Amino acid sequence: MHLRPYTRHHRPVRAWLAGAIALALAGPAFAQATPTVEELAQRLQALEARLGGSSAAVDGQALDLQAVDQRLRALERNLELQEEARTAREKAAPVVGVSDKGAALRSGDGAYELRFRGLLQGDGRFFTGGEPAGANDTFLLRTARPIFEGTLGKWVGYRFTPEFAGDSASIVDAYADLKFSPAATVRVGKFTSPVGLERLQSSSALSDIERALASELLPNRDIGVQLQGDVAGGKVSYALGVFNGAVDGRDAATTNPDNRFEYAGRLFVEPLKGSDSAWSGLGLGIGASVGDVEGGGNNALARYRSAGQQQFFGYRGAVEADGRRTRWSPQGYFYRNGFGLLAEYAVSRQEVRVGGAVADLEHTAWQATASWVLTGEDASYRGVTPARPFAPGRDGWGAWELVARYGELEVDDAAFPLYADPAASARHAGSWVAGVNWYLNSNLKLVLNYLHTGFEGGAAGGADREDEKAVFTRLQVAF
Repeated sequence: MHLRPYTRHHRPVRAWLAGAIALALAGPAFAQATPTVEELAQRLQALEARLGGSSAAVDGQALDLQAVDQRLRALERNLELQEEARTAREKAAPVVGVSDKGAALRSGDGAYELRFRGLLQGDGRFFTGGEPAGANDTFLLRTARPIFEGTLGKWVGYRFTPEFAGDSASIVDAYADLKFSPAATVRVGKFTSPVGLERLQSSSALSDIERALASELLPNRDIGVQLQGDVAGGKVSYALGVFNGAVDGRDAATTNPDNRFEYAGRLFVEPLKGSDSAWSGLGLGIGASVGDVEGGGNNALARYRSAGQQQFFGYRGAVEADGRRTRWSPQGYFYRNGFGLLAEYAVSRQEVRVGGAVADLEHTAWQATASWVLTGEDASYRGVTPARPFAPGRDGWGAWELVARYGELEVDDAAFPLYADPAASARHAGSWVAGVNWYLNSNLKLVLNYLHTGFEGGAAGGADREDEKAVFTRLQVAF
């Protein structure tokens, strides 16, 4: 027979037996209504045997209430020990969970956890009209990232994200968090620099397929140490760090090539977060970085890409970075029901040298992205979750979102012709993107973008580079 573990519902056993014994000893009037002490002892003996405890045999000798009571106490303690052992086993047993957010393996006490997630993005890129050099129609595996993250004890977190898209594998994120409190966390490793708003947005949550021109002036992932946190009930977030330094729009090199560091920080405020105000989805902030850079090549000097991911500006081969690099970016977003607006302005200033000539060049860019969810779901910085996932043959078509973006990037006129070739590099780019996003469920997303970028300069004889026109598509699986 299967026995349930001892719980608080077993506590009346001893009281019931003791009461019955008292009635049995009260007198002959109860002799026929209640069991005798010997009968109670026999029942107690059977219960002890069922629970696996030692049991003294009833030999017909006189038994008294004290002896039975002692055996009841021993039985009750045995039941308590069994319950304590069961509880300890449950706490020590690992917990396995799978959901639309991925898979997780957690220790019984919750102190240790390993979560596995993933992001896959497959693109189709089709250029219309005259195709710029290198702008080939193609299918592309844009992103293939398994994501491992979790906790090591109560105050240590981690994330490790390799990237398998492209011609060779690389490491996207590799960091550890020392979580002293929500207001003070120290992050160490490789992660996204805190300067840009759109740069900090997960690629799975982007409204458009590729990031805007303003993000080309701001650093992507860097290697360093950062203090970050949320204060005032999550209404204010900050980050301040020391990094090896990354060029505009790119990841940092695996080592520090010029033996100099960069300092970066960000302050972001959501003053009405959590309130019933119509402005509860408003967030405003500013990010900045500063540091000295020396050297030439791609690890020191910027190259700028269009919305179609084609390079339209680069420095001449003999140019070197030679001094202070400063970047700053006012930024903000506003989300209200199905409407979303994200905007930022970016400035990148770099001291450069070629031969005996030096210059302090300042490049600027801005962008604004608007979105509208047609199916009633809320827009957000972290993406859209459909209220009625797509289900063939049922009343569910997922979430549909319209997006539009415009942005410009202006290169300092002083860069031409000494530091950049006007026949190969454009001095200005203006780009607009229109698209539609279909969120079939919380894991599957289809994207269609039409993009158009116009240029000033960048062609032989002082002519303008040919406009870039393209249709980009994406199938995204995120979990």
